[in-house]
Amino acid sequence: MGNNDDKYERLKLGNQLCFPLYACSKEIIRKYKPYLDCIDLTYTQYLAMMVLWEEKTVNVKCLGERLFLDSGTLTPVLKKLESKKYITRERSSEDERNLVVTITEKGEELREKAVNIPSEIGSCIKLEPKEAQILYELLYKIIGNVR
Repeated sequence: MGNNDDKYERLKLGNQLCFPLYACSKEIIRKYKPYLDCIDLTYTQYLAMMVLWEEKTVNVKCLGERLFLDSGTLTPVLKKLESKKYITRERSSEDERNLVVTITEKGEELREKAVNIPSEIGSCIKLEPKEAQILYELLYKIIGNVR
């Protein structure tokens, strides 16, 4: 029976690398919720706004690539942000097939309300800067390997 038990060792939850990644992600997103509720954004909407605060205007395809989201997931997020008047969505004048997202003045104003969220979340995580950098690099290495 001993040898037979070994073949199931990899199926134990405690031996899964992806489980703590999943649980950690879920818990961190849960920590974001009260802060994001204050500015009426979901976590995915917040991620999209972060890119727009940085880029101002972005092609939807490029935005999806940056956020690792397909258009089926991204489209309703963008529609909701547009209904809140944080962004506009328009067909590109150079290429009608491309949809371009642009931040609005109201979207820019939201940035000020969100400015302290990263430090609030960082204080919950409690990693040394070097640990955070190593984790960041390892997570992006995993993302690159599985894509």
